[in-house]
Amino acid sequence: MPTPTTDKITQAAMETIYLCKFRVSMDGEWLCLRELDDISLTPDPEPTHEDPNYLMANERMNLMNMAKLSIKGLIESALNLGRTLDSDYAPLQQFFVVMEHCLKHGLKAKKTFLGQNKSFWGPLELVEKLVPEAAEITASVKDLPGLKTPVGRGRAWLRLALMQKKLSEYMKALINRKDLLSEFYEPNALMMEEEGAIIAGLLVGLNVIDANFCMKGEDLDSQVGVIDFSMYLKDGNSTKGSEGDGQITAILDQKNYVEELNRHLSATVNNLQAKVDALEKSNTKLTEELAVANNRIITLQEEMERVKEESSYILESNRKVTKDRTADGHALTEARKQLKEETQLRLDVEKELEVQIGMRQEMELAMKMLEKDVCEKQDALVALRQQLDDLRALKHELSFKLQSSDMGVKQKSELNSRLEEKTNQMAATIKQLEQRLRQAEKDRQLAQQDNRLFKQEFGDKINSLQLEVEELARQRNHLELELKRERDRWSHSHQHSQENKKGAKNWLR
Repeated sequence: MPTPTTDKITQAAMETIYLCKFRVSMDGEWLCLRELDDISLTPDPEPTHEDPNYLMANERMNLMNMAKLSIKGLIESALNLGRTLDSDYAPLQQFFVVMEHCLKHGLKAKKTFLGQNKSFWGPLELVEKLVPEAAEITASVKDLPGLKTPVGRGRAWLRLALMQKKLSEYMKALINRKDLLSEFYEPNALMMEEEGAIIAGLLVGLNVIDANFCMKGEDLDSQVGVIDFSMYLKDGNSTKGSEGDGQITAILDQKNYVEELNRHLSATVNNLQAKVDALEKSNTKLTEELAVANNRIITLQEEMERVKEESSYILESNRKVTKDRTADGHALTEARKQLKEETQLRLDVEKELEVQIGMRQEMELAMKMLEKDVCEKQDALVALRQQLDDLRALKHELSFKLQSSDMGVKQKSELNSRLEEKTNQMAATIKQLEQRLRQAEKDRQLAQQDNRLFKQEFGDKINSLQLEVEELARQRNHLELELKRERDRWSHSHQHSQENKKGAKNWLR
């Protein structure tokens, strides 16, 4: 039989872990994680972090922001991709995980033999009563042969509704009937508050997406619904912003967020590890109880065999007594009475054996369910560890970028200091040049003044000298003309004498 400890562990293992002391919010395309110490939901009175309503409100806000990011990213990536989406598309898988968390928020637990069970398939079954068109997908989900759990049917229903492009219509019709949802959800659940209506409105944008899913062969019962926060982190190289302090501030903010998310995931991994250890201990205890029950069954079977032998012996004795009819009547009555007691004891032993067999079967079923739950938690733990490794790698990359930015800032500051020194030197040089320019201007003015005085004193002498120079130039020109004429006469006479000499020579010959 399941113990209260087993029920508590099973319930705790099936509940979803949310960020209760932090708030997930959007800043443009950023995913921000803010401490609730700086945020108050209502100004008066200020709620405490231990208030269940406060924690539930924080969980609703976180899930609504995650749904906004998931729907926005899915629409943008699908439009950029430009083709029909299938079940292997990562943003589409994350969208279904977020929707599953939204439908599970504040869900009432139903008590069963194996403990408390939470399933969102019950509310989804109500949609066919509110919208007759949903009866087709509900019947299709029930007819799928591979689905064995309500969780798998709920996941298949979400996929078929998205393929019909009527998921928003179905969710609006369901949220408008709070009277029906109150049977499945707590009063402060997401589906009962205004956040559910906001998410239903956001789902209208998904009508532009074409999706195609093949349900056959897909294991929807055992999938692990873990939100991958790394898909919504901002990469520093994706967009180019302003340089300088703005980039450094953005990198530091992203680094702080990644560190905070890393700490939260580490705490979540530790909690899951503790739950796995508790489940292993419970599994060991159930194994011991099963061994004790098996031993008890074997003992009861041996007692039943012994009672059968005694009963057969008593019957033989009774037959002998009846045949002989020589025994005492009182002894016969005692023998009959003992026979009835032994017969009743045999019936009681058989009933107890049947009860023990039923308990054994139930315990085997519980063991199988617990083993399956442990496997699911181990898969979730592996997925969380993978996310943690990815976040650590992203953290190292951001730290390397931060160091590069620091080196760039140092180089820029050194260059700035050198430029300032050169500027100061140039300013000093400019001052010296200005002083020299003023001195040269003074010297030029003095030279001009001296030139004016010189012209005033020697102006008449200069004019007379210029006249003399002009007269000398005219005389020089006249002498040059006479010299040229003399040269011409001399060359002419010289040529004539040469000709006379040649003629004389010829005559002499």
